Amino acid sequence: MSLYMVIEHFDRPDAIPVYRRFRERGRLAPPGLDYISSWVTPELDRCYQVMETDNRALLDEWISNWKDIVDFGVIPVITSKEAAETIAPRL
Repeated sequence: MSLYMVIEHFDRPDAIPVYRRFRERGRLAPPGLDYISSWVTPELDRCYQVMETDNRALLDEWISNWKDIVDFGVIPVITSKEAAETIAPRL
């Protein structure tokens, strides 16, 4: 499974349409794309969300459900544990 840090910038910036859609329709994630956790700025204009999937195309499918009210940045990430294990032989 691959992890992705998704940075969401709410349009105008306005969180109301985002939270309204979420309340009415849910996360709108296709099967195989799993929500891990998220954090929202105190100004309610940006969300940092970690998603997990084996199929990057599912992330794009999910983004298409929100792109009319959210601008997205997507960064592949690994856990801190994985980073430590990767770097350990070089220390």
